[in-house]
Amino acid sequence: MTIPQRRPLEFQSLDEMLVDVENLHHYGYRPVGKWNLTQVTGHLGEWMRYPMDGFPRMPPPVRAMMWVLRNTIGKQAKRKILTTKTFAMGGPTIKESVPVPDGDEQEAISRFRDVVGRMKAYEGVLIPSPLFGPLTRDEWVGLSLIHAAHHLSFLLPKTS
Repeated sequence: MTIPQRRPLEFQSLDEMLVDVENLHHYGYRPVGKWNLTQVTGHLGEWMRYPMDGFPRMPPPVRAMMWVLRNTIGKQAKRKILTTKTFAMGGPTIKESVPVPDGDEQEAISRFRDVVGRMKAYEGVLIPSPLFGPLTRDEWVGLSLIHAAHHLSFLLPKTS
């Protein structure tokens, strides 16, 4: 299997991440993965809002598996992601977090911007992750930035 050539990407802030999304939208991009900008921003926005609004209810076998993972390797996996600043390629995700490919890009970016704004202003209690368990605000933001860099790295900005 050939791994697509992605761009190196690391975000230091939510604002820096938003600038990248806006630039991809404004100047165009070439996808080297399976998703377009509409899907990427929709997916990222869902995972950013879950700790505020709640995670989707999973079927009992998946909930049981997540409980086992959370109580065995969850903390270690979280620490590894935050330390290496990388997400594994091809990992599974829940279907509720993958938008259809033919959505409206401007609308998706607007929703994404709104979620990021909510995230920046959020002062409530975070709902624990089904895989990682409880998250601090810094962990939530850090994981979100790493997750965003992972997915956005598959969208190569057009140079001309």
